[in-house]
Amino acid sequence: MAREEEISQEELAAAESEVDLPQPGSRERYDPLMEVIRNRVTVRAFDPDCEVPREHFEMILEAARHAPSGANSQPWHFVVVTDPALKAKIADYFVTEQRARAKMKMKFPTPDYRGLATAPGLIVVASDFRWVKAFPVLKDDDSDLNRMYRENAERILLQSVAAATMSAHLAASALGYCVWWVTAIGQEAAQREMKPLLGIPDELSVLDIIAFGPPAKTPYKRWRKSLDDIVNWNRFDPAHAMSDEEIEDWIATRRHRVMFKDASKVD
Repeated sequence: MAREEEISQEELAAAESEVDLPQPGSRERYDPLMEVIRNRVTVRAFDPDCEVPREHFEMILEAARHAPSGANSQPWHFVVVTDPALKAKIADYFVTEQRARAKMKMKFPTPDYRGLATAPGLIVVASDFRWVKAFPVLKDDDSDLNRMYRENAERILLQSVAAATMSAHLAASALGYCVWWVTAIGQEAAQREMKPLLGIPDELSVLDIIAFGPPAKTPYKRWRKSLDDIVNWNRFDPAHAMSDEEIEDWIATRRHRVMFKDASKVD
């Protein structure tokens, strides 16, 4: 019997009693949280001599466990990878993918995936897309209307898993680690490689990889848009809208400048 079927009333009541909110407007928790958020930086090369204690993995995933999710379905699973041989095989797949992109001339500033092999912390995030049935969809219905609902249900699932992943990132950052959010695993080839390697059932999909640890060299903060560039009050500001040509220009002339310092060399 799955663990989810055994939830007792006592467990539900205990969860409901955990809330401890500050006074509205209090900065007591906001300011420390913003320190963590502002100092969450991405690196792709880690100190290979660091050994992440089991307690830190558990603290990071405890944060992920408390993320919000559609229908409170909590549709996530985490595989903690500590075996160096497994890390090397995961990195090998991504390096191969990196080379394939170069041959296809995508012109994308692909990061150096070799750093995955020596990441002190590595967590693979998986989900089961059958959980979309827990969201607003019509059963046994192939209509256009239900396709719309199903597409939205898949977005709910992905947003739920992303919320858990972000919570894990912030927890890792709060513990003093730099973090790398690896998302280039949507291809079928990635699923074929990852799932057998980690014993992940066919019904599940690998969605993200969280790599973390102390940086191999001094990290740096990347550029962020200002609040004025992204915030709209009551109605969307037309000045924020971009044409197709403007987006294409941004990709061609600015993307490599804002991604990471070594991104001036594209595939």
